[in-house]
Amino acid sequence: MKIFIDTANLNEIKTAQDLGVLDGVTTNPSLMAKEGISGKENVLLHYKNICNLVLDNVSAEVISVDYDGMIKEGLELSKIDPKIVVKVPLTADGIKATKYLSSKDIRVN
Repeated sequence: MKIFIDTANLNEIKTAQDLGVLDGVTTNPSLMAKEGISGKENVLLHYKNICNLVLDNVSAEVISVDYDGMIKEGLELSKIDPKIVVKVPLTADGIKATKYLSSKDIRVN
């Protein structure tokens, strides 16, 4: 069993990490907005801050719904930290994007 916390709140993530059972974090744009984080640079920085708190597996979701946009965002997100797992929608374009990103050794869910 693996335990993931679904939040963008750094205090919640730190608390979960301190319990010693956290396998990763899943987050998305709506959870970022809930924490008052907006703007591309702020979101990317926040993903980095999350990566600095956990040992591995930080799911970062693309916003685009088209193949080219998902690829562009996925490549950008993957450069933040090796802990990033790019989250794409389960659509035809998302499946194609998953195949492409995976072929570049980028972790995807």
